[in-house]
Amino acid sequence: MGVASLLNQFDDGLSSLLAQWNVYSTVLVTVLALIVTYSVMNRVDPDIHPMLLARQASGSPVRQNGESPIYRGNSAPHGMPLNSGLNVRESGAQKWAPGRNGDLRDVWRRVVTGNSEDSGNKATGRILTVLGSEKVLEHDLKDITRQINLIGQHISAQGGSRVAIYLPNSVEFIATLFASSFYNLTAILLPFDQPEDVIISMLRASDADTVVTAPGAFPFDNVVKSYPALRQLIWVVDEGNKHLDWNEVPKGTGGSVNVSTWQDVLDNSPVGVGIDVPEVDPQTTSPDVITFWQSKPGNLEEVVQFSQGNLVAGISAQLAAIPQRERLSPADLFLPSASLSASFPLVLTLAALYSNASVAFNSVAGTSPDLVLATAGVAPTVVVATPQTLKKTHEETKAKIGSLLTQISHWVQTNSLTQNGARPVASFLASYNDSLYPKIGASPFAVTPTPGKLRLLFVAHPAGVDDGTPRLSEQTLSDLRVFTGARVVYALTAARVAGAVSQTQIHDYRVSGDGTGSHFGPPVSSIEIFLRETPAHRFTGDSYYTGEIVARGPAVARKTEADGRGGASEAALGVVGTIRTDNTLALV
Repeated sequence: MGVASLLNQFDDGLSSLLAQWNVYSTVLVTVLALIVTYSVMNRVDPDIHPMLLARQASGSPVRQNGESPIYRGNSAPHGMPLNSGLNVRESGAQKWAPGRNGDLRDVWRRVVTGNSEDSGNKATGRILTVLGSEKVLEHDLKDITRQINLIGQHISAQGGSRVAIYLPNSVEFIATLFASSFYNLTAILLPFDQPEDVIISMLRASDADTVVTAPGAFPFDNVVKSYPALRQLIWVVDEGNKHLDWNEVPKGTGGSVNVSTWQDVLDNSPVGVGIDVPEVDPQTTSPDVITFWQSKPGNLEEVVQFSQGNLVAGISAQLAAIPQRERLSPADLFLPSASLSASFPLVLTLAALYSNASVAFNSVAGTSPDLVLATAGVAPTVVVATPQTLKKTHEETKAKIGSLLTQISHWVQTNSLTQNGARPVASFLASYNDSLYPKIGASPFAVTPTPGKLRLLFVAHPAGVDDGTPRLSEQTLSDLRVFTGARVVYALTAARVAGAVSQTQIHDYRVSGDGTGSHFGPPVSSIEIFLRETPAHRFTGDSYYTGEIVARGPAVARKTEADGRGGASEAALGVVGTIRTDNTLALV
């Protein structure tokens, strides 16, 4: 009886509902069904859990007077050592045996042999030289090893010990750097395309006795007259000028400078000589690498002497900063579109080489404000660029988004990144603006097979540099993620820090407020930071700190023997920063 009554009530209710049904009811139900269907079909999980972005670093439980707590990224918690090296294990070593930090010699050994720790992954990357948009040369790894050996032996035999590298990004640049590591030479990385007086000043400051450079870029005559300590010069001559005599020494130098060409050094030895990687003695330490920090164009601000330990700490921090599923691999093509004379692009390039990714060198890197031009001829998956280049790319692309439909499309893509924390899903609106975006690596002459679409874009802001370097806002970075289809990493760099001080996580797509601010994420795993009081910024006991940024860790170059506390080298960046509520670092 109870069941029959319940069924009668249900029947009466359904009859009443159908009796009142009209066209408005149909419209409302249809709209509701579409909303539910759209929400279910287009639901995506964020690329990273929001809680991991809410607190990206941790502060020490205690702090010194006049200083903030010491902040570390979550990948290097307090109580654990900072990331200091590559954890290199020798062949045949037990899996549980600790590895050594290694040096640049271990980087090149990994390039040639592949990942010896993973028996299933012995793949090696390619080394390419991009000549315009129509010609790309692939270099044999044995041939580059031969160049490393012969150039290193030649410089050592001529009595050289401090080698200044004044070249654009090139195979010869990286070969000279590795030759210096293998043959106990101090490498000096001179910023390319500098005024004559600055070149001479850098040579004097670094006490260089050997220069590897390109004709037309180096004022040989005036350098020889103004800098008598120069003893050796190696010209890197292109194919079109090899027939000329480059061994002539200017009159009045007394024959004190030994002049030769890169090709002559290679041709004077049999073809099969030097193709094997020299043995690495773990007990010996390779010499330092010297870089220059310029706060203003044409001004020599600081000479920085990085140890091999500083460099491998910076490399390991970059490798650890990339999540496992995004790690660099032989499937990647890395293009440094910023000068290798700066530590950030250099460390990233070395990290790519150590990961056995393919690496392409382009002579326009660092000087071209056009990202499309800098990537012409290849289809890179990972690029490191300058803020000037990305600012220009953003402005040019943003100017094309003017119509209502293009703005709606841009809003849909931006909303997916900032609100959902995920890359935009494929749809008509999401792809409507594709024709307006920069064609990176889309040249018809691109290397085949192409490794893939651009997926990672690195850019760094140098702390305290007054050369017009723009600071990229969160909204600009968000737009660049949409325009390039890549995840963008924004780093803060400093003179005495190898690589980055801190950098944004690759899955951090957030835009705070109106998007005009910016931050640089948490410290990398080889660095810890704290803020120090300044006359204008005093700590009042609250949890929000603003002061001069100080970096400390294995990636920081020592300034003096007594530098640092407790044996740790530290560097004051000379800029005022603040720790945000999510424990990321921002400049004031």
